[in-house]
Amino acid sequence: MVCEMAESAREREGDESGGSDEYEYVTLTSAEVLEKLEEAWQNERFAPELLEHKTEVVDCVLEQIKEMEENLSHVGRGDFVAGIHRLELDRVQYVLRSYLRTRLEKIERHVLHVLEQEADGSSSSRLSPEELVFAKEYADNMEAHLQSLVLQHMPSNLQKLDHSKAVSRPNMDSYVFVRAVERTEQVNVDPHSADNVGY
Repeated sequence: MVCEMAESAREREGDESGGSDEYEYVTLTSAEVLEKLEEAWQNERFAPELLEHKTEVVDCVLEQIKEMEENLSHVGRGDFVAGIHRLELDRVQYVLRSYLRTRLEKIERHVLHVLEQEADGSSSSRLSPEELVFAKEYADNMEAHLQSLVLQHMPSNLQKLDHSKAVSRPNMDSYVFVRAVERTEQVNVDPHSADNVGY
C-alpha cells in the first residue's frame, strides 16, 4: 500500500527550524509511513513539550491498519504467514496507540499551557482538531470539579480561580537525547555559547 502526504521543502532537507513552507505531495510506501510514525512516536515520548501533531502520518497508518485487518479477515486462522502479519498489525497498533496516549498525557499534564499556546496563535497549531476539543473539555471539567470540591467551600473572595498561577508548564530545561541523521562539521547546541561541536 502507498500513501500520499504533503511534505514541505524544509522537512525533506531535515530542517525543522525554518525555511520555505512550500508543500508538495510525496508518495510513501507502508514501510516509510511506519518509519515516520515511529520517529514521531519517539520524538513525542522524549520531548518535554507537546510537538506538532502528525495528522497525515496517523491517517495513513489508520488506512493501512484498516486494509491489513480487511486482508487478514479473508485468511484462515491456521495460516502461519497470517499469524506473522497479525503480529505486525499488533505492533503497528501498539506504536500508534502509544503515540496518541503520550500526546494525551502531555495535554492532560499541561492543559492550560497548551490552550494558552493555541489561543496565542503565533505558532502553528500543535493539536489536531480532536485533541483541541479534548483539551477544552478537559480544562472545563477540571475547573468544574475543582469548583464543586474546593472553591465553593472557600470564602467568597478566594473562590475565583487564577489560571495564570495554576498553569503547569513543561520543563524546557530538561535533558533530551538527540541523534544526528547525517554528519555535519559544527552543531551549535547552545545559542548563547560560542562552543561548537562536530558530529
